[in-house]
Amino acid sequence: MSFLLRPGWLALTLAVWVFAGACFALLAPWQFTRDSERDAQNDAVTTSVRTGPVPVTQILDRPNADNEWRRVTMTGRYLPEGQAVARLRTVQGEAASEVLTPFALESGQTVLVDRGYVRPVNGLKVPTLKPLPDGTVTLVAWVRTGENDNRDAIERDGHREVYAINSAVVGRASGLDIRPGYFQLTEGQPGVEEALPLPKLDAGPFFSYALQWIAFGAMALAGWLYFTVREARPGGALAEERTDGPKVKRKSVAEMLAEDEAAPTPR
Repeated sequence: MSFLLRPGWLALTLAVWVFAGACFALLAPWQFTRDSERDAQNDAVTTSVRTGPVPVTQILDRPNADNEWRRVTMTGRYLPEGQAVARLRTVQGEAASEVLTPFALESGQTVLVDRGYVRPVNGLKVPTLKPLPDGTVTLVAWVRTGENDNRDAIERDGHREVYAINSAVVGRASGLDIRPGYFQLTEGQPGVEEALPLPKLDAGPFFSYALQWIAFGAMALAGWLYFTVREARPGGALAEERTDGPKVKRKSVAEMLAEDEAAPTPR
């Protein structure tokens, strides 16, 4: 078994075990986590659709992550001076920009409202936006958790643009104190552009992807074990010619597999 200490075999062993370890410890758990997140999202959307909206004051003291996709009603007024556009988005497979406008609640707090999406002109330019309603309005919206990208806003073509929907970034650019998270308008609400669609309520491919990564890791280990056993026999595929005894011709992997297929099946 001294061949196990050869540099080439050590490199092969390291590569196989690192790949298998990544499959079992990183890639498969990652897909299982995404599957769990999709299940939780589907449950939250289904529950919210089946129940009526609640006043936003009931959830303001709790993190948005605990209320994701819950429907709320809120009364206040838009603050157009703080408006921004989330650039480089995709909606239903096509390029889009999402319109983000701060909204001052009657309670005194300011939240960020996603007013829906618009299709960019010539691939990049934001089109003319619908005018915002004046005065006090009441909205129905979905509670959403903000995104983590913290890059500063930019000014382009007369619009304030952000790379992600992050209330802290919009607040920093507009000088407003905006509550974390945001609220996505439902269809037909005052000030809505094109309402964003709800996520598809399907299981997704994540569970099967996780099983595939487990299978890939198992196949890599099985292959390494198979060739280790074959290498331990005389004439192993990777063995060097012996200098201390009869020389044994090395066999290629293809020859070894052909021998295995031609061997009679035990009865």
